[in-house]
Amino acid sequence: MAEHYDRPAEKFPHVPERLSGLIDLAYNLWWSWHPEARVLYKQINQQAWKKSVHNPVKMLQDIPAEFFDGLLSNTEYLRRYDIIMNRFNQYMTNRNGWFSEHYPKRRSLTIAYFSAEYGLHHSLPFYAGGLGFLAGDHLKECSDLGVPLVAVGFMYSEGYLHQHIRPDGWQDNITEVLDRDAAPIVRVLNASGDQMVIRVPFIEPPIYVTVWRVNVGKIPLYLLDTDIPANIPENRTISHRLYTEQTEQRLRQEIVLGIGGRKVLSDLGIEFSALHLNEGHPAFAQLERIRERVEKGMTFKDALVQVKGTSVFTSHTPVPAGNDIFPFDLMEKYFSSYYHQLGIDRDTFFQLGHHPCDARTGFNMTAFALRTTEYHNGVSKKHGMIARGMWRCMWPDLPEQEIPFDHITNGVHIPTWLNPRMEVLYSKYFDSTDPHWQNNHDNPDIWKMIDEIPDKEIWEVHTWLKQKLLNRIRERKRINWETHLKEPSNLVADGLMLNPSVLTIGFARRFSAYKRADLIFHDPARLRQILNNPWRPVQMIFAGKAHPADYEGKLILQRIYEFAQQPDFGGRIGFVEDYGEQMAQYLVHGVDVWMNNPIPPMEACGTSGMKASLNGVLNLSILDGWWIEGYNGSNGWAFGGETSPGSRDASDAAALYSLLENEVVPLYYSASIDGIPHGWVKKMKETIKSTSASFSARRMVKEYVNKYYPSLLTCAENECRFCSLE
Repeated sequence: MAEHYDRPAEKFPHVPERLSGLIDLAYNLWWSWHPEARVLYKQINQQAWKKSVHNPVKMLQDIPAEFFDGLLSNTEYLRRYDIIMNRFNQYMTNRNGWFSEHYPKRRSLTIAYFSAEYGLHHSLPFYAGGLGFLAGDHLKECSDLGVPLVAVGFMYSEGYLHQHIRPDGWQDNITEVLDRDAAPIVRVLNASGDQMVIRVPFIEPPIYVTVWRVNVGKIPLYLLDTDIPANIPENRTISHRLYTEQTEQRLRQEIVLGIGGRKVLSDLGIEFSALHLNEGHPAFAQLERIRERVEKGMTFKDALVQVKGTSVFTSHTPVPAGNDIFPFDLMEKYFSSYYHQLGIDRDTFFQLGHHPCDARTGFNMTAFALRTTEYHNGVSKKHGMIARGMWRCMWPDLPEQEIPFDHITNGVHIPTWLNPRMEVLYSKYFDSTDPHWQNNHDNPDIWKMIDEIPDKEIWEVHTWLKQKLLNRIRERKRINWETHLKEPSNLVADGLMLNPSVLTIGFARRFSAYKRADLIFHDPARLRQILNNPWRPVQMIFAGKAHPADYEGKLILQRIYEFAQQPDFGGRIGFVEDYGEQMAQYLVHGVDVWMNNPIPPMEACGTSGMKASLNGVLNLSILDGWWIEGYNGSNGWAFGGETSPGSRDASDAAALYSLLENEVVPLYYSASIDGIPHGWVKKMKETIKSTSASFSARRMVKEYVNKYYPSLLTCAENECRFCSLE
């Protein structure tokens, strides 16, 4: 069927026809990674832009018509508007790009990308952490490169939990119900003009989904929503929350995402040639692809061969506990009628999810994903090595180094995460060598021009971004004071007393035990001396949420908050409440040092450090995940990469203190007579120069395309006659 959508323009009768492009632009997230487009909304009214939390749909809904009157006679604004709209329209209509230039015969073939979460912008809170932002960056980069992709995910109507810290430091969770009509999404309609409703095939009791579309540049993202009257009450809640701890609800989510997601694309008439699974959560899509082929007359074995040969699976999980395992009796409840549609019996079906080396019985989603995909990869070189060890029993006849579990190291979408002021500074010196450097930013040679930037200029931009960060924290505290009437001690703990002239370390992660947010408090007396040094003080900003069910994570968060309240730390510790994508932007742009100290090898990659280094923020990180590849001895600091039995907190904390006392702090305060710490700036330049190209999403997506996608599409064209089941 042809796609139909509701008409957003009808919601904004007060927007003049001359400026109607603002409506079209608001419903395409292209604006989220083009600062010049966001300026169009900001210039209408800066307070309205702030009040909408940088959401142009909500802003256009709320702002009075009178604010548009002056714009119609503002020739400067209209000129800017015309330029930006022309640029946007050219971007959307241009079918030439990197992919079509390098794979001209494949431009009509489409990859389907399935993921349980997407981090695109805080106006669409369908994410929990790094995996979601990786997926979001993947879509944006595919749009920029012209990669033919369609994406499927979930509409989490209550998925985003706001964090409120009590006076005692305990985390409260406040659910935000998404106002769908004030978000940059549109309803997908049927031919009758009603919102499309699809039944998930062969699942009882029946589960129905409606469909929403997000335009991510040229990439359509379809979101599934079960919160509709057609469903019984228990099924309406399937899409409420991301990553529920309730096992049966989680299974139902993955059934809807995988089988329902494939059905949605089929009913929309969207044909794809290959499937990319971002983690194991959507892997049931493979079952539906097999069932469709069996229904057309193929044997199960031949259908599996064809589906397998046109699929890639990306794992983000470095530990066995991170893999979803569903009890057999629960699987039987939902699939007893389904596996007969595949032409197989119960035992053969359950064998698809069998992990021969895991004592836990049940249907293992990662094992299933590995058996139904031809290509598998981890998200860093170290993670690929760990994954080969974890899954070697799936290929018992192969030596570990030959286990078919490759790696493609994650990258970040540079237009999203590079601060606009930094970009202007880079352009000032890069343009003379390559005026189109933004389009070629995965070329390491371009970044060598960073050495041409005078230390004074890069330091001034960095200090401005640091001041902006602290101003943002203070503004949030002012709002909190108005709404919560917080006690002064809490305002101190919230970062009100942070000083822009002091070396500032940032730690912003999900509060999970293995990430060790409180490692630096291992020896409070020693840390107190470091922070309160009268000549070379240090301050720390913490941010992050614990999962609502993670009691240990909440205890770690509370412990840090209690330290932040203690007067003998001199207000040198701040905890930023309700960490999200918007605050992440401020932090990775504005701190001096990005600290990361998980227990190796539990960090699969760690893209936040890449975002920081892109902006000249130096990493102080344990040697795990991406930093093993990124650290070169001159672009930051590293410690504790080796694994050791038992608790390693004492040795890692000692190494961290030693680096701070002997290297990090002295270098920061070694300013010359001009007030600039040239040694520090040299390291800033080195981290930008050495990591920006190598850890960009552009490099990452090109690597996926060059390494996997052509093989997948070739296999699709040839119906996988050569693909091996083994």
